[in-house]
Amino acid sequence: MKTLVVSSTYLELKPLLDKAEKINQIDDKLNTYRLGSKEFDLLCTGVGMVATSFYLGRVLAFHKYDRVINSGIAGSFDKDIPLGSVVEVVEDQFPEMGAEDGANFLSLLDLQLIETDEFPFQSGVLSNEQEVWNLTYPKVKSITVNKVHGSEERIVKTIERFKPQIESMEGAAFFYACKIAKIPCLQIRAISNYVERRNRASWDISLAIQSLNTEILKLI
Repeated sequence: MKTLVVSSTYLELKPLLDKAEKINQIDDKLNTYRLGSKEFDLLCTGVGMVATSFYLGRVLAFHKYDRVINSGIAGSFDKDIPLGSVVEVVEDQFPEMGAEDGANFLSLLDLQLIETDEFPFQSGVLSNEQEVWNLTYPKVKSITVNKVHGSEERIVKTIERFKPQIESMEGAAFFYACKIAKIPCLQIRAISNYVERRNRASWDISLAIQSLNTEILKLI
């Protein structure tokens, strides 16, 4: 089974890569690694949905995979999810994509720019409930943003409108590319911080990265 792992940065997968051997450089973003008897490709896209869309779309157009795993850290709106927890994203969306009308936000659905269930969307969101692996991670709903939340007013409005549990800067772009290519995919995130007024002192990126890599090692 040929596996592609997608990450925005090498830092998020450093513990895994420290154990693996790079055996082939396919291009400047895509490399093949060996870990024991297993081999996998790693695509390091760079941060954000634009980079993820472009590089993942390019790779999927020219290379064939049986499954694709998106791995990274994320912020949580839900404080019942402990820092360092690993979760599976089963629903993601682009909450900033649309238009403002005064104080109101109009989504692509509101603007009638997409149909309710226009592929790959379902009611305007990207769902990924398919069972590619037998997983026991908590299943969460996510949003994908260009600007991570740090304003209490924006956080409240976002929770009221979209009811997300976590946020990332790449997840929905990852789902979109994989679903267009019709390749089984999985988005795994480890929680590094809570979504609140920016306070790096309360973050635990090291714990999140360690937890993430422990689980990715099992999946590949």
